[in-house]
Order: sequence, then C-alpha cells, then structure tokens
Amino acid sequence: MFRFLSLLLLTIPVAAQDYPDSSRWLYIINGFQLEDEIIGDRSGQIVATGSSSMRFWDHSIHKDFAPLPIVSRGFGGSNMNDLLMHLDAVVLKHKPRAVIIYEGDNDIAQGVSVTDVLKTFVKVVGRIKADNPAIRIYLISIKPSVSRQPLWEKMREVNKGMLAIANQEQTVFYIDVATPMLSADGRARPELFVYDKLHMNQAGYDIWRTVVVPFVKRIEESQ
Repeated sequence: MFRFLSLLLLTIPVAAQDYPDSSRWLYIINGFQLEDEIIGDRSGQIVATGSSSMRFWDHSIHKDFAPLPIVSRGFGGSNMNDLLMHLDAVVLKHKPRAVIIYEGDNDIAQGVSVTDVLKTFVKVVGRIKADNPAIRIYLISIKPSVSRQPLWEKMREVNKGMLAIANQEQTVFYIDVATPMLSADGRARPELFVYDKLHMNQAGYDIWRTVVVPFVKRIEESQ
C-alpha cells in the first residue's frame, strides 16, 4: 500500500516555482561538513533534522535523548524540498540507525500545496529507504503556532497525509506533537511561544521532550 500511495503521489507534478532554490543553504551545509571533519565518524547514531523548531532544540536535544546518540542537523527556515536536496550531506553520509524529521511548517507558509508537500515527503522517505531499507524514520507532526494560525487547516491536512503514509510503512513513525499544543478551542496555545509567536519557548520544548523522546526511546532501545 505504501508503494501504491507513493506512486500515486509521484504521478502528480510538483511545480518547481513552489519551492525556493535550495542552494541558499550551501553555507550551512558547508558548516555541517566542517563539523563532521572535526568530530569524525558518527555512523549508527540518530540524525535529527528539520527546520528552526528542530534547530533550536539543539540547546538540550543531546541531554533529552541521552544515552541515545544524536547528530543534530536542523537548519532553520528549511522546507521538505531543502531536506531532499541536501539529504546526502545532512543525513545519508552518517549512515544513521534512525532519522527524526521536522519539516512541512515552512512549506505551507511559503505557499506550497498540501499535495506537493506530501509528494516531496514521499521522495525523502524513498531516498532514505533506498540507502538503508531497515532504517527507522520518525516524523514529527507540523506544530500549530499563533502566527500561522490562518494556515493551520492546511497544516492539519499535511499531518493527516503524513500519518496515512506512515501507517503504510512498518519503519516510518508519525509523532503527534500538535494535539498537546492546542487549546480546547483548537487554536495554538500562546504560552508555548516566544515573542514572534512562531518559535517555541521552553514550555513548548517541554511538550516535545515529553512526547517525542519517549516515543523514539521505546523503539530504539528495543532494537
């Protein structure tokens, strides 16, 4: 079923103009490569990648996941296509045991359609699986935010699509951080965000830590 759904999505063309040029991230990628040269081989660890919500988790992600080893590879402002274009340098070169991904938030904010986000996600999964069929992929749902409340319905549709895709693949897992970040009226909880009402404060990351970390540890520590 996963292959059928993937093929179905891949028959729908992605308009190139929907996504910004991914070469704008080369300076970040070069920085990652320099760090890799200094630290050396980290094969078999867990790569955590994605946009700014993942990037800003860097302040505590190693402590939060300990003793699981994390390679932090978030690059703020990125979208699903940026991850796809830089997948070799950001993820695959590390030959990780698992990958944690947070993308899709900026895609919708940049005007990319729900279908195109999902199609690009399928390509990301396909590339990772082609490199290592047994790898585990953890997909964090798009979070709600006060500043992007008008876009939340489209983001919810992306989340539903990613959940459906994950449900068809044994080693792809969807982690719902959206539900605990919503108030009773279905809107983003303002107390979870910093001044820009988009990025999370410590209270927001506390939710991620209590939802994402146990989910990943339960599976990884059983391997």
